[in-house]
Amino acid sequence: MPAAAALALGFWGIRRQDSLWSDEAVTYEVAHRSTSDIARLLAEADVVHGLHYFLMHAVFALWEGGTVALRLPSVLAVAATAAGVGLLGRRLAGPRAGLFAGLVLALLPSLQRYAQEGRSYALVCALMTWGTWLLLDALDAGSRKRRAARGERRSWLGARQFGRRFRWAGYGAVMLVACLVHAFAVLGLVAHGVTAALSRTGLRPWATTASVVSASLAPLALVSATQSGQVSWIAAPALSDLVDQAVVSAVGVACALLLLLSGRTGGGTTAAGGVPALALPLLLLPAGLLLALSPLRPLYVDRYVLYGSIGLALLTGAALDRALRHVLTRLRARGPLRGPRLPVLVVAVASALVTLAVLPASRELRTPASRSDDVTAVAEAVREMGAPGDGLVFLPARRAWVLATPDGYAELDDVALADSPAASGTLFGAELAPAVIRERLTAQRRVVAVRDVFGEPRDSTGRRDAKEAVLRARFEECGTRRVTRAQITVYARPGHC
Repeated sequence: MPAAAALALGFWGIRRQDSLWSDEAVTYEVAHRSTSDIARLLAEADVVHGLHYFLMHAVFALWEGGTVALRLPSVLAVAATAAGVGLLGRRLAGPRAGLFAGLVLALLPSLQRYAQEGRSYALVCALMTWGTWLLLDALDAGSRKRRAARGERRSWLGARQFGRRFRWAGYGAVMLVACLVHAFAVLGLVAHGVTAALSRTGLRPWATTASVVSASLAPLALVSATQSGQVSWIAAPALSDLVDQAVVSAVGVACALLLLLSGRTGGGTTAAGGVPALALPLLLLPAGLLLALSPLRPLYVDRYVLYGSIGLALLTGAALDRALRHVLTRLRARGPLRGPRLPVLVVAVASALVTLAVLPASRELRTPASRSDDVTAVAEAVREMGAPGDGLVFLPARRAWVLATPDGYAELDDVALADSPAASGTLFGAELAPAVIRERLTAQRRVVAVRDVFGEPRDSTGRRDAKEAVLRARFEECGTRRVTRAQITVYARPGHC
C-alpha cells in the first residue's frame, strides 16, 4: 500500500503544467549529450551528479518522454523508498507500524516534491532505505552468530561467516552507489555507524565496510574538491531553515520518547536496538552535521539530506501504532469492541484526516509557482518580448534558462556565446573575451537581457561588466518583466523603443 500511494502521488500532476526549474533543465540538457561529452563535462563540473546524468542519459535513450521521462526515475525511487520504509517499520515494530511509516513517508510534502523533480535526491532516498535494510540484515546475522555459536570455531569460508560477510558486502555496495549518486549520502553512512555502535555487535564490521566505501570514494572526492566553487552559492542557513529543522527534529525526538517511555521501541527480534536507535541517527545526524559545519563552510541545503525523512517516517509510524494500540486497549477495557474491524476503521479515518491535512500543500507542489524558477515561463517571456534578430545577453552567464528550451531563443543572437555547452564541455557554454563582447553588443539595435534577480551570485570575470557598460552607454531601457527568478529587460538605441 505505501508504494501504491507513493506511485499515485508521484504521477498526479507529474508534468506540473509543463514547467521546469533550472536544476532540472541542467539534468535534461546534460542527459541529452553523448556519453563522451558527459564525461568531458564531469572533468570540469558537476562530477558529484555524474552517475545520475549517465542514468538519465540511458532513460532518454530508451524513451524520449520529455518531462515525464525526466521525472519518472524519481517517482519510482520514492515508491521504492515508501515500500522499503514500510518493510523496515514492519521488521522493527510490527505490521501496523510499518504500514503507518510507509504511508507517512509517501505523504510527506518534501518527498512529494522531490518525487517530481529530475534530480538525484529521490534516488538517494531509495538507496539509503534499502542500504538500511541490508544493514539490519548484517547486524542480525552477527547477532544470531553470537547467540547460536558463541565459542564455536569456524573457518572464514564457513557458511555462517560467509553469509555475514556477504551481507556486509551487499550493504557496502549499495551505500557506495548512494554516495556516488550524491556525495552527501556519506552522512547517512555515518548515521548507520551510530546504529551499529548501539547494536554492540556490528561496529567493527561496519567500520571496515565504511572504510572500504570511503576509500572507493576518494577519487571522486579529489575531483569534486577542485570543483568546490560550484557550491559557493550556498549561504549560511536562514532562520527559517533552522526553525524547520528544529521542528522536524522535535517531532522525531518526541516520537522516540513516546516509544521509550511506553517500553515498545520495537527491535525485539533484531540487533539494531529498535526504531529510535535506527531512525534518530538518520533524522538528526546528517542535517545536524551540515548545520554544525556552516560557520566554517556553508553547505546545508535541505534536499542534500532529504533521506533524513526515512528516520522521521519510521519514528512517526511507530508512535502512531503505539498511540492506536493505547486507544484500543482503553476501549477494550470499557467492554467488548463491536466487531473485529474497528482498528481498520480507526486507521482509515486517521489516514483520511491526514490526507486532507496535507492536500493543500500537495496541490501547491504541483504548480509552477512551487519552484524557485520556471525556465519554460522565462523562455515564453523572452519569445514575447524579443523580435527576430535581436541581440541576447545573459547576466550572469549561467544559461540555465535556455538549456531545456532552446526554441524560445532560436531567433535571437546570443552575442556573447563562443561555444555551446556541449561543444565547450561546460554546463552553460563558453563566452567570448570582454573586448569582443563589447564590440558585438555595440553593433546591435535591440538587445534582450536575461538577468538573475538581485541577490544571486555574479560572474567572477569581466564579461558582465563589459555587457553592463555597453547597455548603459549605448542603449535605453524599453521595458522589464520579472518571471520567477529571472528579470527580462529589452534595450534599444535611444529613441527606438
